[in-house]
Amino acid sequence: MPATTALRRTLAVIAALPLLTLAACGYGSEAKDDDTAKVADGAEKIDGLDSVRIGYFGNITHATPLVANQKGFFQKALGGTEAKYAVFNAGPSEIEALNSGSIDIGWIGPSPSINGYTKSGGKNLRIIGGSASGGVKLVVNPDRIKSLEDVKGKRIATPQLGNTQDVAFLNWIAEQGWKVDAQSGKGDVTVVRSDNKVTPDAYKSGSLDGAWVPEPTASKLVAEGGKVLLDESTLWPDQKFVITNIIVSQKFLKEHPKAVEAVLGASVDTNAWITAHPDEAKTAANEQLEKDSGKALPADVLDPAWKSIRLTDDPLASTLDAQAEHAVKAGLLEKPDLNGIYDLTLLNKVLKAKGKPAVDDAGLGVE
Repeated sequence: MPATTALRRTLAVIAALPLLTLAACGYGSEAKDDDTAKVADGAEKIDGLDSVRIGYFGNITHATPLVANQKGFFQKALGGTEAKYAVFNAGPSEIEALNSGSIDIGWIGPSPSINGYTKSGGKNLRIIGGSASGGVKLVVNPDRIKSLEDVKGKRIATPQLGNTQDVAFLNWIAEQGWKVDAQSGKGDVTVVRSDNKVTPDAYKSGSLDGAWVPEPTASKLVAEGGKVLLDESTLWPDQKFVITNIIVSQKFLKEHPKAVEAVLGASVDTNAWITAHPDEAKTAANEQLEKDSGKALPADVLDPAWKSIRLTDDPLASTLDAQAEHAVKAGLLEKPDLNGIYDLTLLNKVLKAKGKPAVDDAGLGVE
């Protein structure tokens, strides 16, 4: 393949790197505005701001902003500055909103964070905190696949070419010594790029043997008779890997650090509250999902999905770097320069004030 053709193909894949959503990246790319937050009368504005615009996904892996929105934790922290919300269905649209100034702070996954940062030459965003780990599983038809070795020769879905789960599955395949062409998905395993909203139906029809997918899609497949063959968290040190982190526009971070600190403080407090009140938090998250999408998750999907998510204030920077390396190894990404993608200064200030240990940027922080 000519070098220029390979480069164009690689860049096209980089531009397509998405984030998993509630049922995939296919529910549309428009943000849904939600102005449910109410400002307390007479409260002081932070940094003189009328509002802070917060983006997140209608996704159980975004439990922190779901609960913080539903319970009013962000609004309480922002005082007289209104917390406004935009709910997204795809990583690229949230990055676009951040770039255009339509949102200031967002909860998003590793692939679009890397993509957004590298495409802008390191000028549009910073990762300022962590939110969630885990929640990704290989679910299979137990009649067709009874062991990990049985995956060879089967049809396994991932959400989209080059997305976080696609890269993880391709990396796992390579570690088994099997060969797959990353672009076509053909080889010792057939990798089927299938939007998560249609994957359960494709599984029921028998056209798929399994799927490497995020929650709650994994639990939806289990509800249809699938079996969890592998939890991706078991492949990572301490069973932790970033699935959701917090980003901010560099302009907003520079001009309004007090507002950013307030949101980070609320995020840390929300994670602590969720840990202390898991059942109430699960209900709150599902209520917000229903507000945002018009449909709550049934108990047989919500309960196992909720249990598989691990909240974290730590962005688990070393695992984001490893995910980028996996994409490079698979031939889906040119080696990115991630230096400066993190600025954990305000998060560590918040953590110190709350008596919690500092977190590390794995050498990828601002100088």
